[in-house]
Amino acid sequence: MNYRDLEIWQLSRALVVEIHKMTLQKLPKFEMFEEAPQIRRSMKSVKSNIVEGYGRRRYKQDFIRFLVYAHASCDETIDHLETLSDTGSLSDDPLFHKLLDDLNLLGGKLNRFIQSVESQHLSVKEAPVEYEVHP
Repeated sequence: MNYRDLEIWQLSRALVVEIHKMTLQKLPKFEMFEEAPQIRRSMKSVKSNIVEGYGRRRYKQDFIRFLVYAHASCDETIDHLETLSDTGSLSDDPLFHKLLDDLNLLGGKLNRFIQSVESQHLSVKEAPVEYEVHP
C-alpha cells in the first residue's frame, strides 16, 4: 500500500484538478493575481500534506501532525471558495456548491482518518541512541 491508495489522497487529487480548472475557466482575469493562486496553493497543500504525513507514518505524531495540516488547508480552501462566491467572482452557483460539498466531504474523511490513526496506530519504540563523547 502507498499514499495513492488512500481515499483522502484520491479525493484531494481530484479537487486539485477541479479547483485549478475553476480558477482558469470561471474567474475574472483580475483574480488570476488575487484569490486564484491562494485557493490553488491551499488545495495543493491538502494533497501534499497527506503525502508527507504518509511518508512519516512510522512516527505517529508526525503522521498526525501532517494530517492536521492537511485538514487545516482543506478549511482554508473552503474559506477561499466562500470568498470567491461572496464577492461574486465565482458566479457559477452549481459549481460552487459541488466544490463546497466535495471539500466538506474531504474534511470529514480527513477528520475520521486522523481519529483512526490516533486510536489504532502501532507505536514503534526505538532503542535509545548512545553517542560517543570525544574529549
